[in-house]
Amino acid sequence: MVEVKKTPDIFAHLLAPLNLGFTTLRNRVLMGSMHTGLEEMPDGFERQAKFFARRAKGGVGILVTGGISPNRAGRLAERASVMTEDLVEGHRVITRAVHDEGGKIVLQLLHAGRYGRHEELVAPSAVRSRINPLTPRALGEDEILQTIEDFGTAAALAREAGYDGVEVMGSEGYFLNQFTAARTNQRTDSWGGSAENRRRLPVEVVGRVRKRCGPDFIIAYRISVLDLVEGGNSWPDVAALAKDVEASGANILNTGIGWHESRVPTIAHMVPRGAFTWAIKRLKAEVAIPVVASNRINTPEQAEQLIAHGQADMVSLARPLLADPDFVAKAASGASSKINTCIGCNQACLDNAFTGRLTTCMVNPAACREVEFKIVPATRGKCIAVLGGGPAGLACAVTAAERGHKVALFEADIDIGGQFNLARRIPGKEDYAETIRYFRNRLDELGVEVHCGRPASLADLESGGFDEIVVATGVRPRHLDVPGADHPSVMTYVEAITDTARVGAEVAIVGAGGIGFDVATLLSHPHGPHDPSHPDIEGFSSEWGIDLSYTQPGALLPANHQWSSSRKIHLLQRKPRASFGASLSKTRGWANFLEVMFRGVTMTGDVTYRKIDDAGLHIEAGGKPQTLKVDTIVVCAGQESADDALSLARSLGKPVHAIGGVDKPQQLDAVRAIEDGMRLALSL
Repeated sequence: MVEVKKTPDIFAHLLAPLNLGFTTLRNRVLMGSMHTGLEEMPDGFERQAKFFARRAKGGVGILVTGGISPNRAGRLAERASVMTEDLVEGHRVITRAVHDEGGKIVLQLLHAGRYGRHEELVAPSAVRSRINPLTPRALGEDEILQTIEDFGTAAALAREAGYDGVEVMGSEGYFLNQFTAARTNQRTDSWGGSAENRRRLPVEVVGRVRKRCGPDFIIAYRISVLDLVEGGNSWPDVAALAKDVEASGANILNTGIGWHESRVPTIAHMVPRGAFTWAIKRLKAEVAIPVVASNRINTPEQAEQLIAHGQADMVSLARPLLADPDFVAKAASGASSKINTCIGCNQACLDNAFTGRLTTCMVNPAACREVEFKIVPATRGKCIAVLGGGPAGLACAVTAAERGHKVALFEADIDIGGQFNLARRIPGKEDYAETIRYFRNRLDELGVEVHCGRPASLADLESGGFDEIVVATGVRPRHLDVPGADHPSVMTYVEAITDTARVGAEVAIVGAGGIGFDVATLLSHPHGPHDPSHPDIEGFSSEWGIDLSYTQPGALLPANHQWSSSRKIHLLQRKPRASFGASLSKTRGWANFLEVMFRGVTMTGDVTYRKIDDAGLHIEAGGKPQTLKVDTIVVCAGQESADDALSLARSLGKPVHAIGGVDKPQQLDAVRAIEDGMRLALSL
């Protein structure tokens, strides 16, 4: 166990102990549940033990495991985990590791209901979800009673395995949430119909868990404070459920926001920080037990304010603890500026989870791979030159320095960051600046020589005494190969993002990949990027149709499909119209698509580019010629390797390594770039 040293009066509310009566949590930070994929691996218990113990070592008050089903029908997928007697010893590996680091851990009991991806899925009624091709079977009453017993048995096994408690999953549209909502519960027996009947099952489940596990066992209930779906629960329904669950034996109410099928984004980067805390504050006023705030909380300053202002008793941090397992320890020691902040990208965590791959983190590739990415001192210190201060170069420079190498970083731009310096300018992606800040601090802490404002010269490399050279100079925009591509109206995406004042009132964007959508988001947004520490929750809620008065079921207003826009924009691609947005993030791409569409951006596919002249952009769309009379043409037609430094580096006769975009420009991906940099540094 490593003691987390606390600096007096820093984050006093966040770091204050929380007395639950029979046990005390060391602070107000709960690590929210994430299904990482480790749960189903052959060595999953050992790997989960390292994953959770690392966060416990970093000072987290209480951790919640990934969702484990109480029975076979509740599995998330065919091979997903179920809590059974034969797995108790495996789970003890996890609980012992966490307790050895002074932490507490609870097992999440999650019944998937109609979200299950297997042939045995069940639900309150045979109503299929739009995000699952399978239709559930409606449970009989005997099966409901058995399911209640299964929750109790699974909780008792969790106690036997050494868990400090369980979290009963009742949000995000899973099984218990399905029973509470008229949208999915169409029963006419005593488990459906009235709101009181619909909330009966979760109340019975909590009561059975308490009866089976006794008074000295933590029971957290994950309540859907905002369903954000048509036919969702009303505010009186949510408040009544909270009170009934409390009376039934719950110690903590952890909040969940939105069903997985909601048309409102709830955790992606375009969601303002703390966007739903207004509803959580309202819930806190209804109960006496601690209430946990969740969703888009990513700094200790924000968390401290939520608790200090009485909006919540605790905060749930899931992805922020993927990004930095020492989040709490750094906050406690007065080093919050050194936290590797979660930027809400979803690219290596939720995108991986929802496509069956191992969860990790873009800004921290070691997450869930603690052994594989363990940083150990180098057997021999080397002198390393890193050319390029984008994500790949930064990750390599920092990791190499952490291992004891002497590192010099050369960046041609006036500041480090590379593609992240573009991303941070996109509305909704402002948090990408946090990653640049993190790397800047680490470079300084580790004594890395940083040279910005010019590329490395031959003299720099010859005089530096370098043993090895890493080329991470990234990519540059590919030019459009059509007559008139040098017309004054043409801009690269880099120019358009960094100098929006030059962009005219009507714009054609050539290329509809991720960068094309980012440019469309920026150029259509009426206000541009904002300060994320001053979130526009009202504006976000108004655009996405969230009822801040909570007078509508599910807190959902009629959809608003006409958002204001600062320009008229045409988004073009060679591929057919039907494939628009196909390359975007699995879990936030749909929201990126809707943002652009709602701002009136015209999307045209099957485009052939003919020429550019004073009349505009001449194209054929679906074989029909037309001229777009635009002021500006922004080219987002891919990238090519910025490999000029490769030949320079190779001329020195030293080992040379190419990483990130300079190595594979067609696969521009910050997840791969940062992982490339870290992996290389671990091998040097």
